[in-house]
Amino acid sequence: MRGPSVRRGSRARRAALALTGVAGVTAAVLTVVTAVLPAGDRAAPPRPGRPAPGGSTRPSGEVPSPGAPGIGDPLVPLDGNGGYTVRRYTLDFDWRAPGAPFPATAALRATATQALSRFDLDFAGNTLHTVSVDGAPARFTRDGDELVVTPARPIPRGGTFTVRVAYTADPTLRRHRDDAIQDYGWVPTADGTLLSPQPDGARMIFPADDHPSLRAPFTFHVTTPPGLTAVANGRLVQRLRRPDGRTRWTYDSEHPVAPQLVQLAIGRFTLVDGKGPHGLPVRDVVPEDLVGDTRAYRSLTPDHLAWLEQRLGPYPFGRYGVLVGDTDLPVALETQSLSVVPSADLLGDRIDAERNLVHELTHHWTGDSVAIRRWSDLWLSEGHARYYERLYTDGHGGPDLDEAMRAAYEQHDQWRHDDGAPAEPTERTLFRQMRYDGSALVLYALRQRVGEATFDRIERSWVTTYRGRVAGTRDFVRLASTVAGQDLTPFLTAWLYGPHTPPMPGRPEWRVDPVEED
Repeated sequence: MRGPSVRRGSRARRAALALTGVAGVTAAVLTVVTAVLPAGDRAAPPRPGRPAPGGSTRPSGEVPSPGAPGIGDPLVPLDGNGGYTVRRYTLDFDWRAPGAPFPATAALRATATQALSRFDLDFAGNTLHTVSVDGAPARFTRDGDELVVTPARPIPRGGTFTVRVAYTADPTLRRHRDDAIQDYGWVPTADGTLLSPQPDGARMIFPADDHPSLRAPFTFHVTTPPGLTAVANGRLVQRLRRPDGRTRWTYDSEHPVAPQLVQLAIGRFTLVDGKGPHGLPVRDVVPEDLVGDTRAYRSLTPDHLAWLEQRLGPYPFGRYGVLVGDTDLPVALETQSLSVVPSADLLGDRIDAERNLVHELTHHWTGDSVAIRRWSDLWLSEGHARYYERLYTDGHGGPDLDEAMRAAYEQHDQWRHDDGAPAEPTERTLFRQMRYDGSALVLYALRQRVGEATFDRIERSWVTTYRGRVAGTRDFVRLASTVAGQDLTPFLTAWLYGPHTPPMPGRPEWRVDPVEED
């Protein structure tokens, strides 16, 4: 998600800017999710044999107990769930009309990592009808955003099971944050919807194991009325016209996806096919009346891909595209393989349009492929996307990188005071200015410290070493030190956690503005 841009000026102006941003959209039709676990953590392999209804009967020698209601992220302890690993999501949506509730089913195939007497799913809103485990009815209760499921029979450690939730989806559900995200969840359009699930909006759309470190493949089945098109992450597998004139669309995500990066959009779209570097399939999804008006900036995607591949290595997924959001979407979002960009951004200034496009595309290396371990590691995702956005526009007619970073440096102590150091956000300040230009400044300082050539090796090593994996701040500091051949822990610790902004290497004349108290 592309967040607020830094500007020089008064604190009031900075505060206003901190509330502007660019997020993005994720859609979902649920099949089954495979979680990516932190290095060193591995789920027990499934045991052979067919599970009996309500859970496998194979004994494990372990007394069943409830799975934890969250994975214990310090900022949001109830995000995600304990006791199992999702292997695939399958979502089945029977879309009716804009704003109208519709029948939906989500199936999660999972492996138990402990003997389970019950387990939780993250699920908010919507009207529940039935919950089953391996075809047998299961008892369920709701506690805030937690859907607590008790199967008919306990599930042993290593047992595989499928939980199926039938519900009525409400495409009007949204929540609000006082940061760059603003309104998120379902995003209505004139003739359908798109998704903006970051950071925890996926649970308003489907039951999930909802944390950015937990990923699994998705299968989407979406049925639409005549004249409407459904799109989702990944590859279109089937388009089936039914006798009643409705169309059933099936998509396969092809790669594991975090719930916050799921995209599902329905509307009167034109699908514009093209090619990126090395023949990469590029498919843009554009409202029918905006195809021509947005073509100029959308056509730059192959150039953006080539530019980023020169710096970060091969694009990490099997396809890419831009979903043009013709709605009041406040921000762009890096929904995996199909970034959402507001139409207004593609109808205005070229520099601003390219900043959005490059920012969301960069996330596919840092944030989508290399997933963050904890929410406090968000600086690694947003800071990298902002840094390469700034670096690109510096060489393509936009603001000078050094000047942009100097402006950020001047305000850095104020951001530390208001929003926490780059790697020390609170839940409330996750998507504030510090996680964007403030975190890009950390990368700029690292480049100043080690030199451009070494910095480039660090960056390429980061996205290749952890491609398709989960990584956090400690991993980055350790890798940077190894590549640079020097212990960068003290240097990066001061920048990432210190109460005051350190001196900028090679820029002794740079000064930090005094902090203005509330």
